[in-house]
Amino acid sequence: MKVLVLNCGSSSLKFQLFNMEKNDKLAAGIVERIGNEDAKIKYAPTGRDKYAEVLPVKDHEEAIDLVLKTLCSPERGIIRNTDEIDAVGHRVVHGAEEFTGSVPVSAAVLQKLKDCSRFAPLHNPPNILGIQASLWLMPFARQVAVFDTAFHQTMEPEAYLYSLPYRWYSEKGIRRYGFHGTSHRYVAYKAAEILGKDIKTMNIVTCHLGNGASITAVKHGKSVDTSMGFTPLEGLAMGTRCGDIDPAIPLFVMEEEHLSAADMDKILNKESGMFGVTEGESDMRLIEDNYFAGVERDVLALKLYVRRIVKYVGAYAAVMGGVDAIVFTAGVGENSPVTRELVCENLAFLGVVLDKKKNDANELLMSTGPVAVMTIPTNEELAIAQETQFVINSEE
Repeated sequence: MKVLVLNCGSSSLKFQLFNMEKNDKLAAGIVERIGNEDAKIKYAPTGRDKYAEVLPVKDHEEAIDLVLKTLCSPERGIIRNTDEIDAVGHRVVHGAEEFTGSVPVSAAVLQKLKDCSRFAPLHNPPNILGIQASLWLMPFARQVAVFDTAFHQTMEPEAYLYSLPYRWYSEKGIRRYGFHGTSHRYVAYKAAEILGKDIKTMNIVTCHLGNGASITAVKHGKSVDTSMGFTPLEGLAMGTRCGDIDPAIPLFVMEEEHLSAADMDKILNKESGMFGVTEGESDMRLIEDNYFAGVERDVLALKLYVRRIVKYVGAYAAVMGGVDAIVFTAGVGENSPVTRELVCENLAFLGVVLDKKKNDANELLMSTGPVAVMTIPTNEELAIAQETQFVINSEE
């Protein structure tokens, strides 16, 4: 089975094609600046020369059509025609409470996705556009929607409800949804596989640390708590997002500085986090360089960043009644030995003993104590492809 994975953003389209017999990636790429005359496709077929071209791309349908023509190109393609694509797996950011798992696309599913768009107005609409274009361009391929929020639908009400008027939940759907679910699930199950243990017996804390960051408590293979909430703004300090704050702060500043809701939304999402503390820097690589150079504000930012991670890992160990493994993944989690070291130094009380040499070498398993500390590269695209295959096989 060949599965094409599509991740549609507002002006971009990421894609990967897999041969699921051996989970082999056949090609990957991205179309950027959709809707512009100077859009760009970057294409990397496995084992062959990369390709890039600047050209006009009007909309998502044209972008997907361009991807298909590239994949089938006589000069650089890796399939003869689109009939070789058996299925398409679509990343969908928000499934609300409607979707607790991946589902085959139907007219009813598309309508529910549109209903869910009020929770993710920037992300779900382009996801839907990608699905609609795929149905038109690949009518014989099976289409499956895979949700970022679905993995967290196993949380109990005491974990996902806020202490707010209950009618806000019952009437408006305001609750913790969580995000990065595909990544958290993938690395948790991969950790159990690497350790040779049954995930149904394990307590795992997964740390997805990138520009956007979240931590999840995975108990016996299920998400029981996660740091992101109603939106991806809650939880850890991130590249430009504030994470947890006193909710009265925005109200106070809005009144003091006569700001609108849109102004404050921009500040909390785009001008806070590491960017806010350092007053201009959100790249953790540069912040780490400045940390070692003793730049005061960057030292403070990294300490704040680490402290928030430690608080969540400790809290989730308590929630689960102990922890067997801590997994670091995503851009910072996979590539920052100093962040992992600073976090683990503060978790010795849990039984965390980090092997510094293995940590510096970014090895998969880097601990010697009773709690496994691991760095596992996330592979959300492969996880989406596997989910797509599972859904299709389940229907047959």
